[in-house]
Amino acid sequence: MTRLQNEKSKLNKDAGEKFLAENKKRAGVITTKSGLQYEIITAGDGQSPAATDTVTCHYRGTYIDGKGFDNSYDRGHPISFPLNGVIKGWTEGLQLMQIGATYKFYIPYQLGYGEYDYMSIPGGSMLVFEVELIGIKRRN
Repeated sequence: MTRLQNEKSKLNKDAGEKFLAENKKRAGVITTKSGLQYEIITAGDGQSPAATDTVTCHYRGTYIDGKGFDNSYDRGHPISFPLNGVIKGWTEGLQLMQIGATYKFYIPYQLGYGEYDYMSIPGGSMLVFEVELIGIKRRN
């Protein structure tokens, strides 16, 4: 089973690695030690969350071809979640943001959903998220 999934996700992984290699050359794109890439669309001026906080965000998720797979704007309301309860790319990236900021994250599969299919997201997929940090609820 693992071998079949690895073969299935190889095309996605290769495409994502190629995308990230080119993307990091663009002006304004920052690459962290983990491999997360991001760019600042709008700078914030509030506090930054810690991994243990709960955040409220609006977001738009796409694949590298631009096809959307999830979008809180379409649902008409932001989402709140414990920051340490989501994919690693979000946990890391949102801690770089301040309230009011909008960033675009380029998340390698290792910081996303990994090599295995997750719901409608094919294994090995590199994901792009535009995320707006609206609020932070500190963990007491």
